[in-house]
Amino acid sequence: MQSVYLETTIPSYLAARPSGLPAVAADQQSTHTWWNAERKRYALYTSIFVADEAAKGDAEAAAGRLGYLDGIRHLTVTAEVEPLAMDLARLLRLPPRAVMDASHLAMCVLHRIDYLLTWNCAHLANPVLQKELVEFCSYHDYFIPILCTPDSLLPQMP
Repeated sequence: MQSVYLETTIPSYLAARPSGLPAVAADQQSTHTWWNAERKRYALYTSIFVADEAAKGDAEAAAGRLGYLDGIRHLTVTAEVEPLAMDLARLLRLPPRAVMDASHLAMCVLHRIDYLLTWNCAHLANPVLQKELVEFCSYHDYFIPILCTPDSLLPQMP
């Protein structure tokens, strides 16, 4: 069974009220469609990083996000995560506010997770950054996860 790491935007989109912005509302709907129809086809994982991010902010909203993470296995934070995350943050030229994104990515690389599922297309599910990641991981003989949105993991209609 293939594995999926749920980054914080996934429970955030699942728990949020429908957006008034058509593009965001469509992404929320895709997330719900994937969650309801496809998630059982994968071994789902998350981390303490996601739980900590999901717990921030309004208590009611945080409870909704954390509810979607309930029962999902947490990957272990090993000693290798932080140095790899720092290397990835430099490689991908992430701004200081986005360093946590590199931690999510490091968890997937080190735990050999097939897919990092996210709506963060600026710092994660971005084809330019994916190319950099592939080259870096290939050079260092690391596992290469696929960074994608829920749309990418929905069955394609003929």
